[in-house]
Amino acid sequence: MNGNLSFALHRLAARLDRSADRILQAEAGLTYRRFLALVVVGELGQTTQRALAEALDVSEPSVSRMVGVLEEAGLVEVAHAPDGGNKRQVALTPDGKHAVTRSRELLEQRFAGLVERSGVPYARYARDTQRLIDALDETETAP
Repeated sequence: MNGNLSFALHRLAARLDRSADRILQAEAGLTYRRFLALVVVGELGQTTQRALAEALDVSEPSVSRMVGVLEEAGLVEVAHAPDGGNKRQVALTPDGKHAVTRSRELLEQRFAGLVERSGVPYARYARDTQRLIDALDETETAP
């Protein structure tokens, strides 16, 4: 499959996800999917489970189970929406904020080392990766 950039990018993303999952489970007791959920809750601030499911592109029942585990671990707080509806709002606890910060730093350190070992300067790789993301964003928002 040499020379097939789309396949190589897919393999890279999948392997990075698996690697992140192994690192976080071993060193932070957190799966990568749950880490991503915490990151999104942190970015959105207090949010509904529905908004979280949409942001993660997963089903609401999947988010409900994930939120239950994160609540049990003391990483998120769940409350009924003030409008009295059936919506549940999710927010990070101080422990959840700490877990996000610690996990981000851990993954950044490990992946920065991986990039450096590849022989590609970190700053260049980070810049070029962001350029690819920006180009993809432009493509997705173009009419």
